Amino acid sequence: MEQANVYLKRERLSELEKELMEMKSAKRKEVADKIAEARAHGDLSENAEYDAAKEAQSMLELKISKLENTLSRAIIIEDDQFPGDEVHILSQVHLLDITNEEEIKYLIVSPDEADIEMDKISIVSPLGKMMMGRKKGEKFTLELNGNKNEYKILGISN
Repeated sequence: MEQANVYLKRERLSELEKELMEMKSAKRKEVADKIAEARAHGDLSENAEYDAAKEAQSMLELKISKLENTLSRAIIIEDDQFPGDEVHILSQVHLLDITNEEEIKYLIVSPDEADIEMDKISIVSPLGKMMMGRKKGEKFTLELNGNKNEYKILGISN
């Protein structure tokens, strides 16, 4: 299955590249040192420190692999590539949830970057899809799991 592109601004790409370099250098060395220290304690068959260090190594290598995969699919998005008055990927959208009388802000991102706790929603999420191409002032209704919520776009920024 072909994986989707990951759309990033140049600053975010730099952050991810820096994070990858940190993992490949300092973090790998740190984990290797912990493994060596645990090995020095003798019998590996009942060495919890060794098992924990090996598990940490596996998790680090998985993170590195995922980040390398993400970076290999990255496409740089410049602010001037899209109309500033329409919602698009990497737009910051200020919404009014009319149903719940709540104002919220979301950044529209690629699925790999989505993190609801950081108010980053995926372009392929139901709400993300509903917002795409809309303009400030537009209202729309999202029906999900039998619930209907009405929204109004209060603002859009890049």
